[in-house]
Amino acid sequence: MDSITLATPDDWHLHLRDGAAMAAVVGHSARQFGRAVIMPNLKPPVTTVAAALQYRSRILSALPENECFEPLMALYLTDATPVEEVRRAAETPEIIGYKLYPAGATTHSESGVTNIENIPRALEAMERYGVPLLIHGEVTDTEVDIFDREARFIESVLDPLLVRRFPELRVVLEHVTTKEGVAFVQSCGPRVGATITAHHLLYNRNALLAGGIRPHHYCLPVLKRESHRLALVAAATSGDAHFFLGTDSAPHPQSQKESACGCAGCYTAYTAMELYALTFERAGALHMLERFASHNGADFYGRPRNGGTLTLSRTQWQVPETLPLGSERLVPAMAGETLSWRASRRTC
Repeated sequence: MDSITLATPDDWHLHLRDGAAMAAVVGHSARQFGRAVIMPNLKPPVTTVAAALQYRSRILSALPENECFEPLMALYLTDATPVEEVRRAAETPEIIGYKLYPAGATTHSESGVTNIENIPRALEAMERYGVPLLIHGEVTDTEVDIFDREARFIESVLDPLLVRRFPELRVVLEHVTTKEGVAFVQSCGPRVGATITAHHLLYNRNALLAGGIRPHHYCLPVLKRESHRLALVAAATSGDAHFFLGTDSAPHPQSQKESACGCAGCYTAYTAMELYALTFERAGALHMLERFASHNGADFYGRPRNGGTLTLSRTQWQVPETLPLGSERLVPAMAGETLSWRASRRTC
């Protein structure tokens, strides 16, 4: 197969940052995706509809000319999120849902939810108004091993306190990383879904330490054992409607990744569809890529599937060592390596 043409895919989990950094990277996603769910963990976080619409306007203004790309905005859930703001979110088509960051779980999550018991009224309102809850699914208890935090979250929070307590709430377990996470999502009905990143499909935790510390493979949730990676590949390539594409691509300056306390996040947006194609080809499942990348997410969120197409061509090309990020540099996933697929043509 020399090329594959898909209905235009979507990225249901994307970090763009803001200002000059956002302007430097937004075109990478717009080149490949029709829509993306934009994460709200800026400084300060995007907690209101008004702030989200202002942020969305800045994204649209930074798009390269003639790119057709729709930012779908997520709001940042806090202990103090008012019911009235949830209602406003439900009435605003540009808002896709609320993002739950357990406080301290990842980058810029300091203002996140400290305890699920603090937000029952907001969750009841989301259930009532049909506003999805997008979850960073990890506990933050320092006594829990970092490799076990997703499984513990599912066991102690997601299952008993969210899915069972709010039976009509639509829930997305973002960047699922474990076989326990896959099994839980598969056990649920159609109101529970999960996004899967390219880097969790391609790498296991050995990639963090192969030949030395590899800071550009460090992300949260952290890479897991090979058995977990294989479970993710099986889920993504199965066609199961619970699972869909979400890159969790997160741009950080090279200086902040290659430091004594490096930032968590992999920048995959530059090569996103090429990396997913690589994974699906290795699994002998290129014929399932369109369902995962273009259909399942739109169907879960009740949005129309995109009408355009994206063509991936088989060609050898080398990923740049670095990319501009405002006044600094950014190291993309697989920097300096040769890929065998390239997103070559997109129609709107």
